[in-house]
Amino acid sequence: MIILTTSTASQLLSVIPRTYTSIPFKMSIRDDSTNITVTYIIAAATTVGNYLQFNQAFNPVLVKNHFYDIHLYTETASGYKQDIFKDRIFCTDQDVNQLNESSHYKLNEGQYIHYNGFNNTYTVR
Repeated sequence: MIILTTSTASQLLSVIPRTYTSIPFKMSIRDDSTNITVTYIIAAATTVGNYLQFNQAFNPVLVKNHFYDIHLYTETASGYKQDIFKDRIFCTDQDVNQLNESSHYKLNEGQYIHYNGFNNTYTVR
């Protein structure tokens, strides 16, 4: 799963494709909640090791806590789509690092406040 933010700035996507293809290719993003698909044309991508990397700014902006389906493909003149990559995207503004246990995704972050101000002492007479 790819984790992206709601930023309007360009974001780096790093994927391991099924096939390494020529550029340009298309990327479609489908919002699972609204079923709206937006298609982008990727004109510049580089191969770094086994990864295909490219930058993309998303317009309309991705919605926080939504899941998206991503599909990279090339399209022939006859309309045939050759798949390059398929995966899921989750959009969050949290700093998520699955390798660091303290930076895992927190579902209820900022919704609950732990109050530790009570006095639990009593006097026995």
